[in-house]
Amino acid sequence: QVQLVESGGGLVQAGGSLRLSCVASGNIFSINVMGWYRQTPGKQRELVARIHKEGNTNYADSVNGRFTISRDAAKNTVYLQMNSLKPEDTGAYYCKVEAFVVRPSAKYLEVWGQGTLVNVSS
Repeated sequence: QVQLVESGGGLVQAGGSLRLSCVASGNIFSINVMGWYRQTPGKQRELVARIHKEGNTNYADSVNGRFTISRDAAKNTVYLQMNSLKPEDTGAYYCKVEAFVVRPSAKYLEVWGQGTLVNVSS
């Protein structure tokens, strides 16, 4: 299976920055997509940013220009640099990885991390 370890959340003031990290491990053959989603209080989980195998990215309109997603393919790690944070960015941020595995059987998996909390104060 695939395990995800997320880190980097915390409490910051509006205008501050945080960098989230997500490290994938396990019997991974290849990773197609790594992304970050967030669940804001009172709302459903939504896509924040996503990066594909070849490097193309997607951002939510609300974070475009402020957040940057990147990855280190050799380390199976994805980062989310969050700048100019706003109170509305507050929420639980979840890493999601879509990967091919070959052991114990060949399959395509979508794996979610347990979340890291981001709290942006006014």
